[in-house]
Amino acid sequence: MSSSRSFAPLTRCKSFTLIVLIALLMLAPTALADPELRAEALRLFGRLEPPAATLTAEAELGRALFWDTRISRDGKTACASCHVPQAWGADSRRFSTDARGKLTSRHSQTVFNTMGQPALRWVGDRKTGADQAEGSMTGSMGFDSKEAAVAKMKELQYIVLFRKAYPDDPEPLNPRNYGRALQAYQATLVTPAAFDRFLAGDDAALTPRQKSGLRAFVSTGCAGCHSGALVGGTALHKFGLTKDYWTETGSDKIDEGRFRSTKKEEDRFVFRVPTLRNIAKTAPYFHDGSVPTLDRAVRVMAAVQLGRTLDDKTAGDIVAFLESLTGEVPAHYAPPKALATANERN
Repeated sequence: MSSSRSFAPLTRCKSFTLIVLIALLMLAPTALADPELRAEALRLFGRLEPPAATLTAEAELGRALFWDTRISRDGKTACASCHVPQAWGADSRRFSTDARGKLTSRHSQTVFNTMGQPALRWVGDRKTGADQAEGSMTGSMGFDSKEAAVAKMKELQYIVLFRKAYPDDPEPLNPRNYGRALQAYQATLVTPAAFDRFLAGDDAALTPRQKSGLRAFVSTGCAGCHSGALVGGTALHKFGLTKDYWTETGSDKIDEGRFRSTKKEEDRFVFRVPTLRNIAKTAPYFHDGSVPTLDRAVRVMAAVQLGRTLDDKTAGDIVAFLESLTGEVPAHYAPPKALATANERN
């Protein structure tokens, strides 16, 4: 029953009020349990499990590399510069600034819950987290070559951590292991949320409005692309199936997606479907950060992907459900203490 319903007229009759309250209490467990909704959600989505409690030597190395601003062309940029805790591993700016002082061409997505995806970045052009990290050496980190990045890490005495992480490698400090270590760290950035508690059997984990939003998310058709435990992240689709996306997003420029690199007509306006985990915390939205609010983003998707115009209640309910996908920022999503001191000195 909606919490907005007024009970004022019933207060004139105490006995009648008592009867109504008893009836509501008797009905409440049935309303909250909703096993059919949980079963359908488990079929379409699935739970996130908490990560391991302790980090491996490889993940500890990756953690240091992720937060170290010294391993960059300008000595001020780290992976974490474009993936901040305040934005749940994404960037609250429309575009990030790299170590060459240039803006990235697309909005930086979250690094939380991402390593299980079959491809990364907006157009799926990096197959693994290791590929993405290794490519960043001459990308966002701004080095002229991977060898220059390795030289900088040797200068910073990273060889000790690399040997600990890769004891069987005769030359452990190399670009490949740099990527592997960062991938290992990012794989620990898993954020179970209220939705996962609901899927595990906790009826009270979702509010009535969030349950209504889950139903609307499914019935409206959102789950057709945003499915699986990450609620998306595993497929590539055209952005703008029923109308041109920029007519709704107000984008400054028209980005043709994968077509920019493949030149294949079937890839025009194709992007990777993003995970919706923590989506309520990762504004602005879409590849160009053109939409500032989640409510507007939900309406845009309904319009350009499904050809539907959502009423205020449906849009609001879906937003409420999406908020149930927000987990806690991992405690180790921060630089190691010694590195934090080194970065401050730098």
